[in-house]
Amino acid sequence: MTTAKHRRWIAATLAAAALSLAACGGGDPAPVMRVDASGTSTMDAANLATQLAALPLQTLSSAEAQGLAMMREEERLAHDVYAASAALWGTPVFANIADSEATHTAAVLALLARYGLPDPLAGLPEGVFFTPSFQALHDALVATSRGSLVDALTVGVQIEELDIRDIAALRAGTDNADLQLVYDNLQRGSRNHLRSYVKLLTQQGGSYVPQYITPAEFDAIVGSPIETGP
Repeated sequence: MTTAKHRRWIAATLAAAALSLAACGGGDPAPVMRVDASGTSTMDAANLATQLAALPLQTLSSAEAQGLAMMREEERLAHDVYAASAALWGTPVFANIADSEATHTAAVLALLARYGLPDPLAGLPEGVFFTPSFQALHDALVATSRGSLVDALTVGVQIEELDIRDIAALRAGTDNADLQLVYDNLQRGSRNHLRSYVKLLTQQGGSYVPQYITPAEFDAIVGSPIETGP
């Protein structure tokens, strides 16, 4: 009889063989994230699915499962707030990054489905969240964004800074290759979006004091070029 341990060994062996064959075929796997000249960073669902399929399912701790549920809501929060700002101000950056964030939250949903975990946002319309703290944060950020274009851009910087902190913590707490793949790309996307929002905020005469990461880390990100590759 095949044991669970044996099945995991078979899955890992097949995944390693698939990766080896891909390498022999020449070239790296197609990128999971596409980045345009402005820094808008969009997850490619097909390429992500291909790379996830080559990775074994690993044991998922309760903390890792909770982290995925949290990030599903946090990435959707970014989309919903930016979509509201796009409707308010018509500045292209909001609609462009909102579209990108929709692919980010979908990438987390793919991991939830991969592990058979419930989606905390199932059946909930845009602007509505399962977790009360996310609902309160969403409502507060949308209200702030109504004040002015500078306020809306400031909110964009705040959300991306929050994402950078939270994704880094989740990434540090897992050794699952599939979670690491998604978190690494989400982190890169958040850094690129932070750069975009800070650039436009500065052009509008605004300024920002970091709230979630150190000033040194913040300055290092915004002072460096857009990241187009892993």
